[in-house]
Amino acid sequence: MSGSILRNGGRRAHQLLLHSHSSSPSSKFKASSFPPPSSSHFSPARSSFSSSSSSSNRNGFIGWYLRMIETRPILTKSLTAGAIFATADVSSQMITLDPSCSLDLIRTLRMAGYGMMISGPSLHLWFNFVSRILPKRDILTTFKKMFLGQAVYGPIMTAVFFSFNAALQGETNAEIFARLKRDFIPTMKSCLVYWPMCDFITFKFVPVRLQPLVSNSFSYLWTIYITYMASLQKASVEQITDGS
Repeated sequence: MSGSILRNGGRRAHQLLLHSHSSSPSSKFKASSFPPPSSSHFSPARSSFSSSSSSSNRNGFIGWYLRMIETRPILTKSLTAGAIFATADVSSQMITLDPSCSLDLIRTLRMAGYGMMISGPSLHLWFNFVSRILPKRDILTTFKKMFLGQAVYGPIMTAVFFSFNAALQGETNAEIFARLKRDFIPTMKSCLVYWPMCDFITFKFVPVRLQPLVSNSFSYLWTIYITYMASLQKASVEQITDGS
């Protein structure tokens, strides 16, 4: 009888050991401490990384351009103006030329040269000069800047543009003067229609260092017009003399 008691007690002890082992915290920890990785756990990280990298790529050129404006302002603005003048001239030719005619690349190079050598540097100097003598950005000061642009900078640069382009085409001084006498006043009338609102936006809302860029952007449409005017036939010196 004592043997049966010992056997029963041994079975119970064995069952208790098995039960305690199966319900121990360490076994639960082993079973649940390392769950299989889920792709959903990492997808937000991947998406955020990809969005940040794409945004950095988008902002890369803008950041580089702004740094170039700070470090090499005249060179950067000159190259920008040259690119805008070249693009505007190609657009002007595509609008005005017959489909059978090919683009005049020499004309486009002339416009790009004017943008790089004259328009870009002069805009940089002009906007810095105006901001020094009229540093405020209130409404009254903005209108003063607009007046200076239309009364001083606009007429001078229009005359320089026509003279520069005509000289590169081999026109004589008399022919250049005749062209100015024929085309200058109509161009300035168009200038008074187009540029005042552009100047108001530029002087009122744009920082000085970016004003040449914004002005060049506005000048895209204007350059399409003036490159067309510059491409007109030579003015007849005799007709201009007789008319005067």
